[in-house]
Amino acid sequence: MLGLNYTSVSEFILIGFSTFPQHLLPVFFLLFLLMYLFTLLGNLLIMATIWSECSLHTPMYLLLCALSISEVLYTFAIIPRMLADLLSTDRSISFTACASQMFFSFTPGFTHSFLLTVMGYDRYVAICHPLRYNVLMSPRGCACLVAWSWVGGLFIGLLVTSAIFHLPFCGLSEVHHFLCHVPPLLQLACGNNVPGVALGVGVVCITALLGCFLLILLSYTFIVSTILRIPSTEGQHKAFSTCASHLTVVVVHYSFASVIYLKPKGLYSEEGNTLMAITYTVLTPFLSPIIFSLRNKELKIAIKKTFLSKLYPSSI
Repeated sequence: MLGLNYTSVSEFILIGFSTFPQHLLPVFFLLFLLMYLFTLLGNLLIMATIWSECSLHTPMYLLLCALSISEVLYTFAIIPRMLADLLSTDRSISFTACASQMFFSFTPGFTHSFLLTVMGYDRYVAICHPLRYNVLMSPRGCACLVAWSWVGGLFIGLLVTSAIFHLPFCGLSEVHHFLCHVPPLLQLACGNNVPGVALGVGVVCITALLGCFLLILLSYTFIVSTILRIPSTEGQHKAFSTCASHLTVVVVHYSFASVIYLKPKGLYSEEGNTLMAITYTVLTPFLSPIIFSLRNKELKIAIKKTFLSKLYPSSI
């Protein structure tokens, strides 16, 4: 088991919600449960629609399907455990389970960022190089980009989890979070190499996230420049509408991430930090399928055709 010989701690206690009044916890449970079910069903609906509609078997929608898969796996690694802790007085988690949760949340989490970058590249090719789109974003090329996104996510997930859980933990076991996250676990670690591990993990994570963001920003710089050269307003609107849902998700994704990871230490209380983390782990995945389904005309039509026509034939 990962790191078992390096620590005297056999379990951790997740105390992220322990400071909230007890009467609020059932309310949080119901709210987060409904949001999680909506997130799960929304992503499954998107995946099923893309799978069943041949007209959506294009790189843009195949990337969206891969994004939904990463989101389902990410939320599954975090939210069910969080919901259980909201109604339980025993919030302990074993050493191995804590390491597993970190790995299975980091892997799809970073894969999600890589896929958003690939989707930005897809929109760049479609708008800036439309005549070469079928060559640059061929099915084989698209599959390779998705595969490399997962390889990158797996690499970072394994690297970060191994680095954290090979550190010695000196008896302290209270994790000031509702999940096994890097900063609160580093606070429990001891030894001379903790600062070096913290710096290394921080550099890897920030480099990956910032690199993805800068590549997306570069893609949209070229996209906007190309759109502004389109002579007709209708043509500009049509070109930009193909990017609107992706751009909105990117803004939401990085806005909440920056609030959490770039805020100064001690700016919020422990309750405030927990609620801020909820925005990234629960609210962002909840908003993603809504944005993609509401702001994408083709996807809305396909969902209506594929599913609503079967439930309400007279409405189609």
